[in-house]
Amino acid sequence: MKTRELGKSGISVSELGLGCMSLPTNRNEVDGIVSAALDAGITFFDTADLYEGGENEEVVGHAIRNRREEIILSTKVGNKMNPDGKTWHWDSSKEHIIEGVKASLKRLGTNYIDLYQLHGGTMDDNFEEVVEAFERLKDEGVIRQYGISSIRPNVIQRFLNESSAVSIMMQYNMLDRRPEEWFQMIADNNASVVVRGTLAKGLLTAEGEKRAALTDSFVKYEQPTLGETVKKLTANTKNLHATAIHFCLRNDAVATTLVGARTRQQLMDSVHAYETPVSNESLEALTKFLALNQYEQHRI
Repeated sequence: MKTRELGKSGISVSELGLGCMSLPTNRNEVDGIVSAALDAGITFFDTADLYEGGENEEVVGHAIRNRREEIILSTKVGNKMNPDGKTWHWDSSKEHIIEGVKASLKRLGTNYIDLYQLHGGTMDDNFEEVVEAFERLKDEGVIRQYGISSIRPNVIQRFLNESSAVSIMMQYNMLDRRPEEWFQMIADNNASVVVRGTLAKGLLTAEGEKRAALTDSFVKYEQPTLGETVKKLTANTKNLHATAIHFCLRNDAVATTLVGARTRQQLMDSVHAYETPVSNESLEALTKFLALNQYEQHRI
């Protein structure tokens, strides 16, 4: 599997990453999925303290316990669980970031995190305080690099301007091309895009047409346009799953594109799709079926 540099950090990540949010809670099952991912060359694993109230970090930590040095581990902070253990609220304070990383380290069973991300962000945040917290953790060796997970252009620009962030996580796929407008800005600030939502909730897989029939809308696509678009993509590709992955990787601003998996077979389907060649010409030809929308809110 090929790798790309995360921003200008010197950290190399696999082009295909594992988004851990959809992993099951059974440790034996997760152990098998993570082991298969590592054996396939996937080195980038992304989780968050919010997922399953922290349990996702725990099962990931258990799965990587004997292979920690082989991976680039990413998690997120900013959403603080309420006492009920079911709901949460936004907290980007320095205090919460410092305490949050301690809890994540314990759940993950490690003494450092490769990429620590702010899990959201608003223009009302005290960004000086946020950056101060991340820089302190970096100086202490608790984290190697940091970034942000956001689809708000104004928040992203501010974060890039006021910090040494190396990554921006954004939903991006053939049915959601809104991030493309900002790829150059991100690259110009020596950062990379970490793609989530690569397969558009399964709409960009072999099951795409069936899933589209059960879906009212996705981003700007509403029925019947959604179903018609997925049908056209399916008819004009040999392997829509592979095309979806390579579409995300066609831009150099992207460092890695994440896929989720609840089973080992789902993971291997994505690995095989990644390994299936797709020409740039065929990718370009498909754009005639795809809308190039822009973010309407939170613009710069």
